Amino acid sequence: MAGSSHQRRSTFTVRFVAIGLCCTALALAGGSVYAKTAKAGAKNAANASFDVDTFNSASDSPLLRVGSKGAAVVRAQVLLDRAWFSCGEIDGRYAANMQRMVKAYQSARDLKVTGTVTAETWTALREDATPLLTRYTVTDKDMAGPFEKTPADMNERAKMKALVYESIEEALSERFHTSIAYLKQLNGGRKIESGQEIVVPNTQGTSTPVKAASIQIDKTERVLYVLGANKRPVAGFPISIGNEKNDPLPIGIMSIKNEVKNPTFTYDPKLLKTAPKTAEKVDIAAGPNNPVGSIWMGLTKPHWGIHGTPNPSNVGHSETNGCIHMTNWDAERLSTLAKAGFKVDVKL
Repeated sequence: MAGSSHQRRSTFTVRFVAIGLCCTALALAGGSVYAKTAKAGAKNAANASFDVDTFNSASDSPLLRVGSKGAAVVRAQVLLDRAWFSCGEIDGRYAANMQRMVKAYQSARDLKVTGTVTAETWTALREDATPLLTRYTVTDKDMAGPFEKTPADMNERAKMKALVYESIEEALSERFHTSIAYLKQLNGGRKIESGQEIVVPNTQGTSTPVKAASIQIDKTERVLYVLGANKRPVAGFPISIGNEKNDPLPIGIMSIKNEVKNPTFTYDPKLLKTAPKTAEKVDIAAGPNNPVGSIWMGLTKPHWGIHGTPNPSNVGHSETNGCIHMTNWDAERLSTLAKAGFKVDVKL
């Protein structure tokens, strides 16, 4: 690994020679995963529209559980995200990631831990009275990109100058912590253009939790907790971790060694148990669709790190070839709390 503690928050790219373990099989096919997501979003979003004021003024407190869908789920997801207990992508579906974050939030707030959004959970969440959907005007800069399709083949990726977003929809969905499909649903499936006012989850401008002291990873729940000095959670994020058979995340204590923004990536097939026999070692340029995403936090265990991913919809649901994967936006938020020397305690 390259980099050191004094290089935190730097904007230069760093070449990683030995982090091939961190590339998931799904990351190798990032372009096709995005294409399927976009097609699904276009189909589900047809003719949908939202009354933002009505959405924001809703005061109902329905019991939400795994399998729940709709506007109330979105409201809870945005409130959890604003409280730094991320569900991953905001998409209006109460699935495993949301259940995990509801439990984490309830534990942190001394609420009864049920894994369901109860009346007392709604009361706690609504201490943040910020409107949950907001309007954003798309700028010329937004539309300028650049945008480029991510090839599935690593040799083709190595020819690219940067692993940029594939579309304006992908760029905006990551900025506002939502799925491409739900961003389209919020905006009636309309094509996004410069100067257009769109509806987005209001995930920006939240207060950073204070007194972060360490990180704890729950392997069973696939949750990364940021702990305060009193060892209580101040933030929580869903994660993907290594396959227990081939690349298990080791139990015990490690530390964050360094942090690099916009890392480059060296694809080394010798470090990947599932790499094709004909695969070659190549260097991949930086960018949000780089296999390690937009940020890397190296750990004291060689070749291991906490990092972003080009496939946010997979976080919490897929297995990796090593390392700890987060959405790019959650990895970036974690980097504002964590620093070199932070203990990372991995527990079952």
